[in-house]
Amino acid sequence: MITVNLYYTGTDGSARKFAEEMESSGTADKIRAEAGNVRYEYFFPMNDPETVLLIDAWENQEAIDAHHASPMMAVLAELREKYDLHMKAERYVSDEMPESDEGFIRS
Repeated sequence: MITVNLYYTGTDGSARKFAEEMESSGTADKIRAEAGNVRYEYFFPMNDPETVLLIDAWENQEAIDAHHASPMMAVLAELREKYDLHMKAERYVSDEMPESDEGFIRS
């Protein structure tokens, strides 16, 4: 699995408005329904009210490439422009949790 953390930053609450529109318009649900999408969730950092974190996870690179080639990308680009957002991305490839770490996870 590949996880991309996308930090959307704007001014005057624009990042939160972007996330709210993504959800209320159904765009986020359409992305969640794309083949290979594992997770698509927005979070709000407590120490930065002008930033929204999107955790976006996909089964593999092929699923990400298909998403990037989909009509959803035009919708995303339009909304990012509408809300004048800037982005920072972090990319992670998942591996299995070692047994030595399992003792620190409370289920």
